[in-house]
Amino acid sequence: MDGLTQAEQRELESRLQKRQVKEFMSVFGNLVDNCFNACVDDFTSKALSGREGGCIARCVTKSMTTQTRLGERFAELNAAMSAEMQKR
Repeated sequence: MDGLTQAEQRELESRLQKRQVKEFMSVFGNLVDNCFNACVDDFTSKALSGREGGCIARCVTKSMTTQTRLGERFAELNAAMSAEMQKR
């Protein structure tokens, strides 16, 4: 952020924060949709059945674990690419 005024830095940070929130809400919304569609199939009661609740818990755990691993792998690849670029 060298070369930016303080006002420009604040504006950039604000935009980045808004983008992060938007991306988080998108991931969260997809998680809810996917787990609901995969696990909930009995609409005779307002409450989740034991099977549905267990399915949702597993679905959320699996999705969060996958997102975490994807983030880690992306960071690994990014570091490798950066190291390769510095060698040149």
